[in-house]
Amino acid sequence: MSVFYDRFERHDHAEGLKGQSTHYCPGCGHGLVHKYIADAIEELGVQDRTIAISPVGCSVFLYYYLDVGNSQAAHGRAPAVALGHKLANPESIVLSYQGDGDLASIGLAEIMSVAQLGVPITVVFINNAVYGMTGGQMAPTTLMGQKTTTSPYGRTRFTGAPMKVAELMAALDGPVYVERVALFDAKRRVKAAKAIKKGLRLQVESKGFSLIEVLAECPTHLKMTPLEAEKWVKEQMLPVFPLGVKKDAVPDESWPLPPPPSFVPESVTEVIGATGEGAERFCDGFPQTPYGKDIAIKLAGAGGDGAQTAALLLTRAAINEGFDSTHIPSYGPESRGGTSYADVRIAEDEVLSPAAPEPHVLVAFNAPSLAKFGPHVVEGGVVVYDSSVIAEVPPLPSGVRAIPVPLAQIAVDLGKVIVKNVVALGALQEATQLFPKETLLGAIRQALSQKCALIPMNEEAFGWGVKYAATAGEGDS
Repeated sequence: MSVFYDRFERHDHAEGLKGQSTHYCPGCGHGLVHKYIADAIEELGVQDRTIAISPVGCSVFLYYYLDVGNSQAAHGRAPAVALGHKLANPESIVLSYQGDGDLASIGLAEIMSVAQLGVPITVVFINNAVYGMTGGQMAPTTLMGQKTTTSPYGRTRFTGAPMKVAELMAALDGPVYVERVALFDAKRRVKAAKAIKKGLRLQVESKGFSLIEVLAECPTHLKMTPLEAEKWVKEQMLPVFPLGVKKDAVPDESWPLPPPPSFVPESVTEVIGATGEGAERFCDGFPQTPYGKDIAIKLAGAGGDGAQTAALLLTRAAINEGFDSTHIPSYGPESRGGTSYADVRIAEDEVLSPAAPEPHVLVAFNAPSLAKFGPHVVEGGVVVYDSSVIAEVPPLPSGVRAIPVPLAQIAVDLGKVIVKNVVALGALQEATQLFPKETLLGAIRQALSQKCALIPMNEEAFGWGVKYAATAGEGDS
């Protein structure tokens, strides 16, 4: 069976001649390389276990042509995705197919890390000295003096010399085979096909990481005919990127791949120390709020305020009740005194986006957090803020209820300022009636199951939060 699909669904519904033609420009090298990859996969008999990774760029539509497992990666991240596939399924044959703007620019850290690791993965690297798909900008491999849309007067020393990827990879300890090939004549094409097959064969034999750099033509951005582009590669690129094997250090033994991971749920629960017992539930159904079936909550404060812990407790409480819930932390430089925040989403069925840029509920532990996020609370939402440190409430959207609760002062009076986040959870529960009290208290007890002596104080802190929120003066903004 051919490794190519019978029809290419790329355009025009695969009707007529276009059902058998690629989307590449006339004279582009990608089509030839696709053929060499397909031939090698077929000859090695590994079609049923091959996974091709195509990132952003001209190679992005590789999955329209090769009838193998396919994953698309974000720009530059193909090696990381390839590594995940290989470790999840060590018997798979993983091919990362990347261009120069992808691999040598935004993806340089990823390719360096995976290559140095040496895991048996095959990388086919297309070097046409330009960003081919996105407008013909200067790439890391653009030649000195070469004109592109971002170097209209030619590449200069100010932008650095062209990056020699094959030599760079060969200098690392991880790779076992690195070769640079070209496509500008029949002899070079035969060598290119052999190199690609060798790179895949070494992976089949589990020998290690290999990279094949292919000098390819881009007539469109060179503004040349295909024949002129072939001549340009031969005369202009070869002096800068000499062909040949850069490293061939294939070991006798196989690379020691770890065993495949277990996907049996029982093994996961054993590792994390979980039990098969379900958490007690207290909700009759999804919270009846004006916010619909997907509730967005943001908790924000300075580093040490406990916003992240409170968010985790809230997320656990929702999951215990059988709902879908996510917690996304955001630290960054502001965690040292500005606004470190956490986004929590709670959905009846499935959280579709974990971020909460326009929360229904905001818990603000300090003034910078209230000033930054308060204006983004949706109309009719709720803001719970620490009135012991926030003296003034900024203008809030119409209908937003502002609930002042002295979170820090209550915690200090209880003898431990760190429980102010639990006070905040009590206030949030009372202000929103998201869950029964026992739902959140159950999550708190779960979290403190190994520190049972702390449970009474945290329960008291939660209760004080409920009490203050119930009696706080509410103001509409």
